[in-house]
Amino acid sequence: MSRRNNIILNIDWVLMGIFLFFILVGWINIYAAAYNPEHKSIFDFTQDYGKQFLWIIIALVIGLCIMIIDAKFFSTFSLVIYIFSIILLLLTIFIGKEIHGSKSWIVLSETIRFQPLEFAKFSTTLILASLLSQTGIKIQDIGTRLRSLLFILIPAILILFQNETGSALIFVSFIFLLYREGLSGNILIIGFALVVLFILSILIDKLIIISFILGVAIIIFFLIRKTKKNILTYIFIVASIIGFSLSVNTIYEYALKPHQKKRIDVLLGKIDDPKDAGYNVNQSKIAIGSGGIIGKGFLNGTQTKYKFVPEQNTDFIFCTIGEEWGFLGSATVLLMYLLFILRILFIAERQRSAFSRIYGYGLASLIFFHVMINVGMTIGLAPVVGIPLPFISYGG
Repeated sequence: MSRRNNIILNIDWVLMGIFLFFILVGWINIYAAAYNPEHKSIFDFTQDYGKQFLWIIIALVIGLCIMIIDAKFFSTFSLVIYIFSIILLLLTIFIGKEIHGSKSWIVLSETIRFQPLEFAKFSTTLILASLLSQTGIKIQDIGTRLRSLLFILIPAILILFQNETGSALIFVSFIFLLYREGLSGNILIIGFALVVLFILSILIDKLIIISFILGVAIIIFFLIRKTKKNILTYIFIVASIIGFSLSVNTIYEYALKPHQKKRIDVLLGKIDDPKDAGYNVNQSKIAIGSGGIIGKGFLNGTQTKYKFVPEQNTDFIFCTIGEEWGFLGSATVLLMYLLFILRILFIAERQRSAFSRIYGYGLASLIFFHVMINVGMTIGLAPVVGIPLPFISYGG
């Protein structure tokens, strides 16, 4: 009885309340997105909304079981859990079933299938927390950085082999965890600069980009101290930037698949293809925009009702929220996500163990990236990738 009372007392009810809000919003909007007049009951288990109710119950039971397990179990067996997830990712490459162009699903039966990549996100967070919480380990050490990078890259590369580029991109989020543990902020700045340079190199002719970089570099040259060390550093930085800029087209042409290039071209406005590559985003923006301030009301969304937006109960569930609940509903959901992430960070900072704190930051980073990319792609600010909206999209 004492153990059970401690579990109840240790629950953060603010966080739990926001979580319950998300799963309720998700369930209702999945009902709206997948509504079938011949199966009106939201508890109809032949429909996605009925199945989602089962997933909610199962998730709550699993959550309770995890709370009962001592936290030391996860830190002790983090490496075992990580290796197991890597084995699952490898098996998926060979025995996985291809669905919607990606070979990332292990199918156990007609009704039961799962993506090991979701398990890999959890296990990678665990192994990073276990590594960085060890006594004497510092992120400033090159060995620690390399080990951390290796733990992140292995699952990300295996997921890329499954043709799940979007899910592999999620592993970039761990840079925020590493930053909290002492990684230099310069790494974040360099990463952001490379993304900007990549986009500019696609949009503008390479020679113009190189000329621009060289012009800025010459100005910087006269501003910095003219010591041998600074000049060598300056030359290295300029050479690296020019080399990256020159390699962008090669990466763009040969590393990306045709449909991925089309999506990026549509996003950047290089092509206008509303009937093919840009169809999903175009219909998505129409749906969200038509919701206005207060929305069209529950089950009254025309884009939703007539299935104009593909994958509307999974990757594009935010369209249903925007159309039926309007700007106010969309803003409320985004605000709740902000509060949810901030609450996780608040709880993480209060933890006595470094393992729990680091894991909390990893979880917050994953959720932040998921929300940013999912909502970004529905409103045309990010390329379309198969990233669900946490706790709201259909699925277990």
